[in-house]
Amino acid sequence: MSPRAGNTGPHTLAFVESPVQLLNVLEWAHVHALRGAAEPVPTVPAQARRASAAISAAAPGAELTIVILAPTDPMTRGQLRRMADLARDEGYRVRWEEARGGTTAPFQTIGGLAGSLRRADRIVMGDPFSRYVQLLLTITRAHDLVVVDDGTATMEFVAQLARGERLVRWHRKGGRPGARDLLFAPVSSSARRRLTPSDRRRVEVFSSMPMTETPAGVTVTANDFGWTRARFGPPRITKGADMVGTSLVETGVVDGDRYLEAVQTLAKAHGATRYFAHRRESTEKLHRLAAETGLEIVRPDLPLELIARRGPIGRTILSFPSTVVHTLPLALVGTGVRVAVCDIDPAWLTENASPRAQGFLSGVTGTAKDVHRLAAVTSLA
Repeated sequence: MSPRAGNTGPHTLAFVESPVQLLNVLEWAHVHALRGAAEPVPTVPAQARRASAAISAAAPGAELTIVILAPTDPMTRGQLRRMADLARDEGYRVRWEEARGGTTAPFQTIGGLAGSLRRADRIVMGDPFSRYVQLLLTITRAHDLVVVDDGTATMEFVAQLARGERLVRWHRKGGRPGARDLLFAPVSSSARRRLTPSDRRRVEVFSSMPMTETPAGVTVTANDFGWTRARFGPPRITKGADMVGTSLVETGVVDGDRYLEAVQTLAKAHGATRYFAHRRESTEKLHRLAAETGLEIVRPDLPLELIARRGPIGRTILSFPSTVVHTLPLALVGTGVRVAVCDIDPAWLTENASPRAQGFLSGVTGTAKDVHRLAAVTSLA
């Protein structure tokens, strides 16, 4: 059945690869009043909600189809499954694609999506740096492109677009492009051109992150987590402190031993008892953290903004520079929860860290609003 069947409005196709991207697609749809279910059904069981949503998703006004380009990481897949259920509860169509399920999977996925891409009036994407997304952009004829919040990556995307630079993730080491970069360069260049506003193409960035450089013609819409606050909470607040983990060790930016020492110091100084692991943190690192710090390791099954909003959550949330220092104050506004961020000491950086890493991370912290800034810790108290 055509994505337009039974639909009186323009059709939007959204591509996501992480739970946070899917959360922010729902936030964007909330702001733009895209309709899913004809009316809220929060009091019936989840199975019944999904059945009701499936019916109403076929009705006029169900304008959004969400395509999940499934990753291979088990934690990310688990969170995406839960977020997909929430999206269906809201009445949106969700299409799960095993986009990385073998050598032929990318060709099957792209081939299966080609028709929908050509028919779509609007394309929403969570990661403009994704080679998968960049390749899909070469197929679409949509004149309305939207980049929804993907945290710190969104800040870098907007800055690079404004400066006319090639699209490269901030944590990648500087230097000459590798062989794969050169091979994919024409596709990446095409994606950058398509993401540049023109008389024929509208580009919107939907974000809770600060934008120091905004490309000419790009529409910036604020993400204030209105859907999250309306859907969940307010949370029960505990007396203690909780800590938010980061994958900076896994991405090769921060040394593992230095990170463990910093976590132990912060936990001791602030009385933290729980550590909310990032979905990309390694099991080995988390086992070591639990053994050496005594923290209870929590593997969230949803993005932290939803976990915190549902509660219970500590009165103080400790974090290192990351997206959550911008998003949690918005999701928890009015609750009395304090978000405190600890700077990254330059001595923690690995030799493989990008030369831009320290400045970028400092910028993430320095531009955060409504947070308490902590000095970097260098040794155990």
